[in-house]
Amino acid sequence: MQYNKNTLYITGISRSNSVDPITIMYNSFFIGIIIEEETNKIVDITSNTISNATTEFIKSILVGYNLVKDLDSMIQEIQHRFLGTAQKALIVALKDAHNKYIIELKRKGR
Repeated sequence: MQYNKNTLYITGISRSNSVDPITIMYNSFFIGIIIEEETNKIVDITSNTISNATTEFIKSILVGYNLVKDLDSMIQEIQHRFLGTAQKALIVALKDAHNKYIIELKRKGR
């Protein structure tokens, strides 16, 4: 997929449950979020899940949300729809990416 020049890439990292295959394979959970800079809208997601279906499902939950304004709504949707062992790790990684992005916006004076 080709991304416009008005997009940014931000990452979030967390630890997953010790019995989760993600932890066994990668030692941590990672989410990469591509955002339209002007709107803060999430346009794509990547993560280090074990199956592509899991990554695609996470993408179906998060794409379209505003990373700045919609954190609580995203967390609620994850809690409702994503019942995998990495649910808490996904939420922590999302919060990590959100916090990094907010810090970057403040640094840019936005």
